[in-house]
Formats: sequence, C-alpha cells, structure tokens
Amino acid sequence: MEGCEGLFHVAADYRLWVPKPSGMYDVNVTGTRELMKAALKAGVQRIVYTSSVDTLGLNPDGTPADEETPVTLDDMIGHYKRSKFLAEAEVQRMVAEDRLPAVIVNPSTPVGPRDIKPTPTGRMVLDAAAGRMPAYVDTGLNIVHVDDVALGHLLAFEKGVVGRRYVLGGENLTLKDIFGDISTITGTPPPKIQLPHNLILPIAYLLEGWARWVGGGEPRVTVDGVRLAKKRMFFSSGRAETELGYGHRPVETAFRDAVAWFKEQGYF
Repeated sequence: MEGCEGLFHVAADYRLWVPKPSGMYDVNVTGTRELMKAALKAGVQRIVYTSSVDTLGLNPDGTPADEETPVTLDDMIGHYKRSKFLAEAEVQRMVAEDRLPAVIVNPSTPVGPRDIKPTPTGRMVLDAAAGRMPAYVDTGLNIVHVDDVALGHLLAFEKGVVGRRYVLGGENLTLKDIFGDISTITGTPPPKIQLPHNLILPIAYLLEGWARWVGGGEPRVTVDGVRLAKKRMFFSSGRAETELGYGHRPVETAFRDAVAWFKEQGYF
C-alpha cells in the first residue's frame, strides 16, 4: 500500500464448496481486515471494497431486493456467503471506528470474457453452452456484464459516498430464461426438464461425500448451491444508477461475450 493513493480490493475466494472452510475465511475475512489496516497505515485516500449481493437480504415474494433489505448473518447460506458477510461487516466497522475511506460495491452475477477458472457462474454458462445441462430448477439470478461491473467500480471510486453500498447489477432472469438465451446464441437445445429442489438435494450430499472421499475438486452440484437455488436472487441497481450514473448493457451481450471467449480459449 505504500505510495498508493487508491485501492480496489476485488480479490476473493469464490467457491460454493470447500473441503476446509477455514481457508476461505482466512482469505475473505482476515485478508480483507489486514489489507484495510495496511491501507489505513499507508494513508490511502480512497478505497473501493468489492462485496457481493450475497451479503444482502432477499424479499420473500421474490421482488428485487436492494441495499436496505433487512438481513442477518443467520440468513447467509454456505461459507462463501458467510465469509463475505463478515468481511463487509468488518469494512463497515472500520469505516465507523477508524475512518476508513471505503465505498462498498455489491456486484450481482457477473458474466463475460476472461473467467479463467471458471468461477461457479462461468461454469454454469460454459456447461449450458456445451449442452451439458440436462435439467434446471426454479430459481432466478441477476445477470450483469462483467465490464459493466468494472465500470461501476470506477464510478464508485469517483462518486460513491464513503461507507455506502451500491448494487452493481443487470437484468433479473429465471434460470430457464438464462438457459434459453444461451441456447439461442449457441444453437444447443436448452434443458427442458424442471427438477424439484428436494430431489436434487440428496444427490448433492452424495456428490459432496464422494468428493471428500476421493479428495476431488468441487462437485458439479453442491448442497449450498441447491439451498441457494430455492430463492430468487433478484436485485435492483437503482441507487447506483441514481447516485453514480451506473448503467448496464443487454444481458444477451454478456452471454455472447462469455461464450465467444470460452470458445476462443478452447474450453469447449
């Protein structure tokens, strides 16, 4: 941090399943706290901390939630959401107690090029584009082009209010519509079978147990993923649009750019 005027803290351990959760908390919570302490010590003048809509509350009726929707730690499903909730709370505490000059942004579900790993989001798009998605569940996500999220960070740095949260989102879509849009781009038939959540949950437990037994990577279906899918993750970016001048491009562009990049890089 020495010599830096500004800081964008965008790094995180983003996985829906981890065999040893302590490592995720070390990165997302302790790592954030130590980085913010270093920024304070070095006299950094402006900080943008990347949180997530996963730390926000959800409306029971499925209508879009925002930065003020009530939520508690008990509402967080899984270690990723819990770790991000605790990390954001630590940033807010340091803003209040230590005068940390941080603005918080809460991206929704970024889609687009350069998802190298890929993230769980990118893998969903990749599997759908490759025709490896045999069925779907009744859920919904807010999809946004990753470039719009990046531009939202710059707007938050320039115009955001210290200590304030800003949702950086795009369009609210059901999972069925998401797969339909990807199918239109690739020509791959979309999944036609809708499975009930309670049918998939036992399969997720079996896959996680097998992954722990053999020491494998993240299962295709996880318990936390199924539990999250029972809720529609719909959000509004109204505050960012009004206060920052934030905007987003059509969601079809995000899917097209993601599919094109995966194809160029040989992921298929």
